[in-house]
Order: sequence, then C-alpha cells, then structure tokens
Amino acid sequence: MQIAAAQLSAHVSKGPLRALYTVHGDEALLAGEAADAIRAAARAQGHTERTVHTVQGAHFDWGAVLAAGASLSLFADKQLVEVRIPSGKPGKDGAAALQQLASSATSSAANSVAADNSTLTLVLLPRLDKAAKSSAWFGALQGAGATVQIDPVERTALPQWIAQRLLAQSQRVQAGEEGQRTLAFFADRVEGNLLAAHQEITKLGLLYPEGELSREQVEASVLNVARYDVFKLSEAVLGGQRARVQRMLDGLQAEGEAEVLVHYALAEDIRALKRVKDAVAAGKPLPMALREQRIWGLRERLFERVLPRLSDNHLNNLLHAAHQVDGIVKGLKHPGWPQQPWLALHRLAQSLCGACGGPSGQAR
Repeated sequence: MQIAAAQLSAHVSKGPLRALYTVHGDEALLAGEAADAIRAAARAQGHTERTVHTVQGAHFDWGAVLAAGASLSLFADKQLVEVRIPSGKPGKDGAAALQQLASSATSSAANSVAADNSTLTLVLLPRLDKAAKSSAWFGALQGAGATVQIDPVERTALPQWIAQRLLAQSQRVQAGEEGQRTLAFFADRVEGNLLAAHQEITKLGLLYPEGELSREQVEASVLNVARYDVFKLSEAVLGGQRARVQRMLDGLQAEGEAEVLVHYALAEDIRALKRVKDAVAAGKPLPMALREQRIWGLRERLFERVLPRLSDNHLNNLLHAAHQVDGIVKGLKHPGWPQQPWLALHRLAQSLCGACGGPSGQAR
C-alpha cells in the first residue's frame, strides 16, 4: 500500500495503524515529519516502548532486529521497532531479514486486528533508485505494510509550500501580485534547502504576530540560505530562466562546485538536444527519440518546448561554444572568450538559456 506524504496525517489519525511502515526519500525535513507522525500515532495507540536499530557496515546484526520484532515488550503492552538504513542497501542478509519482517507483519495482520498488534515496525530509507524499488525486499515491505515516498519540493511548487507553512502558523502574505512577488523572493532565498526554509518560516512566526506579513518584513527577516544542485541548473537553463541561472551559477561557485561538473551538465544538455533533433530529422517520432536519450519527466517537457525553437545552425554554434568552454575550464585560452572558467560558464549558460526561451542570446 502506498500513501501520499500529504495524506499520511489523515491516514494515521483515522484508525488502527498497520504493523509495518516504510518511509523513503532524501528530503530530511519531510521524511522526519512523516516518521514523527507515525511515531506519535503509535504512541497514542499504546506503542510506548521504542527501540532503534541503525544499519551500518556489512556485519550488522540483523538477528537483533528480528529478535526485537518477535519479542514481547518488558515495559509496555506494545512496542515500536525502528530500522534505519542510511545507505538504502541492506545487503543480502538484510534483504532476507526485511522480507522476514514483512512476512511477520502480514501474518500479524491476518491473525488479529491491527489495533491488537503488539509490534509496529518503521523502516527508514533514503531515496531509492529503480533497482532498489524493483527488489524483492522492497516489494515485500510494500506489499505487507504502507510505504510513504518523500519527494523533493521543486522550485515551481516552493512558493505554495511556503504559503501553506505560513498559514499553518496563522500567517500569510498579501493577496494578489504583491504577495506572489513576496513568495517568489522567499523561494529564491531558500531554494534547495528545505530544512532552512522551515527554520526561516518558524522565525517569522517568532518575530511577527499572526496575520498578514508585508514584503518588507519578509525581506528584512529571511536569510539567503539557498543551496543549488548542479543538475537542477539544467532545468533552469532549459526553462529560459536567466535570473535564476545567474543565481544558481553564483551559488555553485560560492559553494566550491567543480567547474568541470557544471560544464558537463550544460554540454550534455546541448549534446542531447542535438541528438534528439537529428533523430527527429531522420524520421524518428519525438517521444521515441527522447526515450532513447533517457529524457523523461520535467526534462522531457522542456525538450518538447525547446526543440522547435532551435535550428541546426544554432545547435552547431552551441556545440562549438561548449567545446571552447571545455578547454577554458581545463586551463586553455580561446580568443573572444573570458579567461576565467566561471565567466565562460556564465556566458555559455546564458547563451543556451536565451536559445531556450529567455531574452535573445547567441553562442559564439
């Protein structure tokens, strides 16, 4: 059984809990809140004793986990057994143990009502790749209990997320465009750092009374705690978001990101655009060409929007520019280009950004 993260609170509050829950995802704030909701509901239903097992190293004692789940509590009628797997890879012994835990949960549910289960098991995992989600052990967890996948809050959804969090503490921004600009400013300052965003929202609740917040109050209070992911840069560039691209590159430089990795992300987008463009020109349907290049999700939608804008000549110019910047980040010089790698990366990114829908820009 899969439960959407937004529906978890309603699920745990409306009835008896399941014997097994699995929470997986890399967003620490939201994963922590999901786990807290399950723990609180478990305590309310009598699971007052809690044991925590953190899986570390190849020689972890899975027998202790199985024994904890099978034993009766010494100090309470019911217990909560928490299994944390930070690596997301339980190993051969762990996979077998997790399947055994899932089997026990299934048997418990079949033999008694959920409210009478003496042991509730909570498994905490990071974001899982396709192979892990297709594994027998994860399939067993999913089939025997409830799984909650924690997805990151994307930049486009961040203003609304902030507004909802403010509303939860009885605060709000102004209505209309002014409020939207305030939320956009807030989102720019906390992008990629949801835990810090939560802290900044909490700070506003301490500094100002309930009710409407002005833009001046938000701007005076919210720190610049944004953290940028080099692979999110691709989405901003393909979206033609010049100002955001500028902020992201400045942030990546300040954080000490390797120039070669930033160049790779930009150049790979240009190469992928060229490959898809050539495949379509050869008669291949666009959806098939995108799948062959492993482009899906948001990038797929961006490629579909951008490709009709790009001529072969423009893509060739961008490829040539990417080749020149590759030399610059490796210490070479090219006439007409900045000698500093980050300046060259800015120029390449803005050229691609302009071609993808921002104000006009040309690669040289």
